[in-house]
This record gives sequence, structure tokens and C-alpha cells, in this order.
Amino acid sequence: MPLAHWLDSLVAPLNAVLFHFGQDAVTWAELLGFATGALCVGLTVGSSIWNFPVGIANNLFFLVLFWQGRLYADASLQIVYLALGAAGWWEWLHGGERGGERRGRRTVRRAPARLVAGLLLAAAPATWGLTVLLASAHDIAPFWDALTTALSLAAQWLLNLKKLQNWYFWIAADVVYVPLYFAKVLYLTGIVYVVFLAMCLLGLRAWRRELAAGPAGPGAPAGAVAASGTAGAA
Repeated sequence: MPLAHWLDSLVAPLNAVLFHFGQDAVTWAELLGFATGALCVGLTVGSSIWNFPVGIANNLFFLVLFWQGRLYADASLQIVYLALGAAGWWEWLHGGERGGERRGRRTVRRAPARLVAGLLLAAAPATWGLTVLLASAHDIAPFWDALTTALSLAAQWLLNLKKLQNWYFWIAADVVYVPLYFAKVLYLTGIVYVVFLAMCLLGLRAWRRELAAGPAGPGAPAGAVAASGTAGAA
């Protein structure tokens, strides 16, 4: 049996249930996108650098999903997320304090107020531009999709720099995503984003604890915590 047919057979029971609630069929790309998305958030909660390769896989699944659905604007945004994910992966490995001739891994820190303010200010024109773009692509809710995208891009930027405030932006985006997906009759997606919202709250608490723990060892910078990525990602 071809792989695609085998994957379709896995989602068939789920679609049988969702059909009775008026939702369109879930594809294997969507299901794998949900699975990798949940795993990515879980890894981020644990401050693991493996969130980036898993996140890149998540972007690829949704790129396939949106392209097959002819949602070209959303598919193009996945390419942006791919690039940001790759940059964040490098930043967590090599963007930390300089030790000798090379920089070490990034540590959890708070973002300066000017950076947060700058991202909030940038979110306004980004939302406007994306609203125009998504409206031209006949998006069903161009403003709300644009707003959540702008918030998510800001959150990803802060995540790449391993700043605590990234969780506030993810939480704000998810608070909008949940009712938005239910309004679009995407019940499974809405439920998944309720889970994501809960995981973001856990992530905020976990990162606060790491930050409050102080230096991870002798010579560690004040207020910093060493990254917990595994050796295989280096």
C-alpha cells in the first residue's frame, strides 16, 4: 500500500467522527502537522534545542497542506517560518556569551523593554500588510489571520533569542486562534490550539523558574540558565 494511502487510512476513523460535526476531512499532512506542532511546543517548554528541527518538520507538513489546498499566501508564510526556525536553531547553538574564540549556547533571559516595544510597533504595519495580502487571496478572515501571524512572527523572533517574553506573544496569538478556528468550523484545530494555549502557560511558568534559578554554574552570566539541548544537536 502506498504511504499516502496508508496515512489516509489512519485518519479515516477521525474523519468519520468529524463529519457529523460539519468539518471537512482531515488529511495526513494536517494530522502530522498537529503532532509535530504539539511536540515542538513541548520541547520548547523544556527549553530543548530539538524544538527547532521538529518545528521545521511542522512547517514542511503545513506547507504541503496549504499548497494542496491552494492557500498560497499561507503556504508562503511557512517558508518564512522555515527560515526563522533555521536561524533560531543557529542562534541557540552559537548566539550566547562569548567564551574564548567562539560563542556558546544561548541562555534564557528577559528581553529588554525596547525590543518588546519595537516588536509591538512592528506588528501594526505587519498586520495591515498581511490583511491586504490575505484579502487578495480570498482568506475567510484576513484581519484575524494577519494579526495572529504578526504575533506569531514576533513570538518566533523572541524565541530565537531565547527571551522569556516569547510566551506572552504565543499566548496572545493562541487566544485569538482558538475562537477563530471554531468559527471556521475547524473543530479539531480549535481543540489542538486549546492544548497549545495550555502548553504555552506551562512554558511561561517553566522558563520563569529557570530564569529565577540564577547562574547554572561557575562563571555563568547573572540571570541566565544554560540551554538544555542534547549533544546530538550541536
